[in-house]
Amino acid sequence: MGKASRDKGLRRERAIVDLHRKCGIRAERVPLSGALHYRGNGADVDLYVRGAEPLKAEVKARGEGSGFRTLERWLGSNDALFLMRDRATPLVVVPMHVWMEIVSLSTVQAEPDGDANRCARRRDAEHGPLPPTDAIAREAA
Repeated sequence: MGKASRDKGLRRERAIVDLHRKCGIRAERVPLSGALHYRGNGADVDLYVRGAEPLKAEVKARGEGSGFRTLERWLGSNDALFLMRDRATPLVVVPMHVWMEIVSLSTVQAEPDGDANRCARRRDAEHGPLPPTDAIAREAA
């Protein structure tokens, strides 16, 4: 993998972490994108939405969105897309605003008072990704 590809992946991972933090959800990038299996975790991002055990998330980005367009077309204006293959665990694809709603409800159950600004956080999250968080990415943008 080249430096440009690696940096692009890091920017996307940081954007996902920043988006969740902006919405009041604890999130952390896993060191080296999980290559070291830090704490037994090979994922890109840890999302703490259900207590001490994080949800492990992988982040994928494509410049032209190859492969993503078909999923977006299938999803249409629905809230979720279930992908089912024979003898495999089904996958679920949801838009970011639906994910944030689910995560917000999950964190509310863990912390009943943690939902005070949910509508504002959701509105902020739906405005799109945050600007790059590191100096090099800001100069490139």
